[in-house]
Amino acid sequence: MEKVSVVIPVYNEKDTILELLNIVENSNFCGLEKEIIIVDDASCDGTKEILQNLQDKYKIYFHQKNKGKGAGIRTAFEHATGDYVVIQDADLEYSPSDYDKLLLLLINKEMDVVYGSRFMNKDNLKNFMLKNKIANMFLTFLTNILYGSAITDMETCYKAFKIDVIKNIKIKSDRFNFEPEITAKVLKNNYKLKEIPIQYNGRGHEEGKKINWKDGLQAIFTLIKYRFTD
Repeated sequence: MEKVSVVIPVYNEKDTILELLNIVENSNFCGLEKEIIIVDDASCDGTKEILQNLQDKYKIYFHQKNKGKGAGIRTAFEHATGDYVVIQDADLEYSPSDYDKLLLLLINKEMDVVYGSRFMNKDNLKNFMLKNKIANMFLTFLTNILYGSAITDMETCYKAFKIDVIKNIKIKSDRFNFEPEITAKVLKNNYKLKEIPIQYNGRGHEEGKKINWKDGLQAIFTLIKYRFTD
């Protein structure tokens, strides 16, 4: 049976991590065997202690110091043994039930990479903070200009890959600039990419959202950098 590796980078998510893991564990993922890989990025709010009690149930790795989301995903990728890899944030902004339609395109060998687009589902637009919506739309616009693509949501968390894509692309970004870097390299390598509309329930900074304007500037730099290098 084919297997999917569910990659979950975690930093200070004690209020949502157990509920999220329960949802992921009970999600179908197209009937594939699944391995759940969690990387705790030096959480200091009690998340680490929660995860330490789950090491006999999941593949869990701990960073000794905070490195960033990209570093967490990179660590998880190193330990992925599935035929397919999907990324799941540790909060509850996204619904794991959406992964079936992303994975189906990979299983049927129609695509190499599938993104879950928040903007293709118009019901989601009311769930964005205005400044985040504008920033996401601008970064996606810049991606399309630089790489000649026509995607709608470069910054989405929900990305699904065939394992050989992950093994063939070397990711260097440590923080939230993972998203523009992986997208840039997928597009430059001409992998077959498609977007599917997904559900999204965005949260604010007071609820634990961690990305900020500095990450936006870094994303712009990353998109420009990998257009002309690597």
